[in-house]
Amino acid sequence: MSRSRSVARRHALLLPMVALAGCTVLPNRPYQEVQRFILSPQRPQAEPPPARGQVLLLRSLRAAPGLDARGLRMVAPDGQVTTSYWSEWTAPPPELVEEAMRRWLAASGIFSAVTAPGSRLTPDLVLEGELLRLEVDPVAGVARAALSVLLLPQSSGAGEPRILGQFMPQGTAPVPGGPRRGTEVPPAEAAAAMAAALAAALAALERDLRAAVRPRR
Repeated sequence: MSRSRSVARRHALLLPMVALAGCTVLPNRPYQEVQRFILSPQRPQAEPPPARGQVLLLRSLRAAPGLDARGLRMVAPDGQVTTSYWSEWTAPPPELVEEAMRRWLAASGIFSAVTAPGSRLTPDLVLEGELLRLEVDPVAGVARAALSVLLLPQSSGAGEPRILGQFMPQGTAPVPGGPRRGTEVPPAEAAAAMAAALAAALAALERDLRAAVRPRR
């Protein structure tokens, strides 16, 4: 008799568990894969380095607040900047922009070499920079990129080095489809437009440096 009650009790305990097995507290949403995009604009044509050109050290690029996140940045109609969770760059934007800047300037024909921190080459000039903007504005139908850059001589003594040049290169690029309100820009189109805007900003930086750096005689 006691065994029958024990079995009945066990069945009673199992029934709620069976009922719960058919339910879930997780929302029934399809899996969404994160899309990752490369940010690597190339100079249209690589120029040979000058025989007596100067060596440029490009220091690690800093980032304005929020620009160290990988998510693609969009400007909402109210002016607020949002960061996408499902669409992102392959690495933090400052790292990608720094590498793109190094390759672009190395191909510019201004310097004999463009190095990174830790290089054994002794630099003649130092470039410090900060990424200020990299975003898409759907309402305006454009992507924007902006940098702040300082050109300094290689310091050989105490004290603050004098500034050889201070630049604010910017670039824009149209978004396919033009201005839009209330609709999102597809991530692939947004990433391509931002890469084009960065290319325009790097071209502006090259023009600034070409005017500021005197060739060796």
